[in-house]
Amino acid sequence: MTGELYLKDCYLKEWEAVVASVQKKDDKAQFIILDKTAFYPNSGGEPYDTGTITRLSDEKVFKVVFVGKFCGNISHEVEVAGDELKPGDKVKCILDWERRHLFMRYHTADHIFTRVIINHTGAKITGNQISPEKSRVDFDLENFDREAFEQYAREANELIAKNIPVKKYFMPYEEAMKNPDLFQLKDKLPPNIILEAGEYFLTDSIISFIAKYPCQIVPVVLRI
Repeated sequence: MTGELYLKDCYLKEWEAVVASVQKKDDKAQFIILDKTAFYPNSGGEPYDTGTITRLSDEKVFKVVFVGKFCGNISHEVEVAGDELKPGDKVKCILDWERRHLFMRYHTADHIFTRVIINHTGAKITGNQISPEKSRVDFDLENFDREAFEQYAREANELIAKNIPVKKYFMPYEEAMKNPDLFQLKDKLPPNIILEAGEYFLTDSIISFIAKYPCQIVPVVLRI
């Protein structure tokens, strides 16, 4: 099982690893599994990371064009051109930080905006998708009020403007289950036993939310 470095250090941009296994896709690409990685796989509405993997023995650079998680392992699709990575190769990995950091900012902004909406309406998330151009969150609202949502966006941006630090810590599954406010998805619970949570303050109450990527945050702009 691939070691997921991003869970403990979301600001890790470079690291060394060993190629654990290789599967050929075609003459132009391979699927690589590393013993550990900070490349985030495509999942949960969060886009995959890109970057490079450099073989240390000869400084050959391979471009990472897709990352996914399959059967507990994180698979990196890399471009090849006559030369291929092999199991046992020692490599240096570098994230496309501009892309990752943008998604981090979207991710945390989504959680703040979502918590404001939940506090006002009780609605839960039914879907979401982050992209380089925008982020979308779907809710199970009974009624839609555009003016109210514009006010929710203003409240979220007021919180963002305060630049309050996002705290990240690990919480046992059993402990998390005792606090329903942590769960924002409709009819769904976390798939694993490790959660990362943060805290924000809204008036006199604490907004608790799951946030994998504490970071600087983008402002909320409604496109309805």
